[in-house]
Amino acid sequence: MSKTALIVEDEIFVALDLERILTDAGYHVAAIAADSATAMEAAPQCSFAFVDVNLRDGATGPTIARRISSEYGVKVVFVTANPAQIGESGGALGYIRKPFSEQAIIAAAALCSQACSETGGKADATEPPDLMPLTLNHG
Repeated sequence: MSKTALIVEDEIFVALDLERILTDAGYHVAAIAADSATAMEAAPQCSFAFVDVNLRDGATGPTIARRISSEYGVKVVFVTANPAQIGESGGALGYIRKPFSEQAIIAAAALCSQACSETGGKADATEPPDLMPLTLNHG
């Protein structure tokens, strides 16, 4: 399951681009969620997620990230044009700035898979990691 992704993004073209990149790299995308309810429904099937910070339904990425991380052990990477809106890490491994490159997405997915392997696929709810930018963030 360490290769199963969830995409939480309400801009369909961005979501489909993420899905294409991940699929081409050998990952399985279990769902694309444009709102928090869909994200929470799909999260148990996923080992990691790419989460937008602001969604049209009023949900925030950090709130979704905290929930899917603590309830289901999903590793999270934020995908955002404005990292200042992230606030606390919400248990995320880091963030990628929009516009993103394929290399940044693939590197982040590999980081998530590695983190899943190291923790047996479960998030460590006792101490969330520091939020760090992933370095490959421009095409």
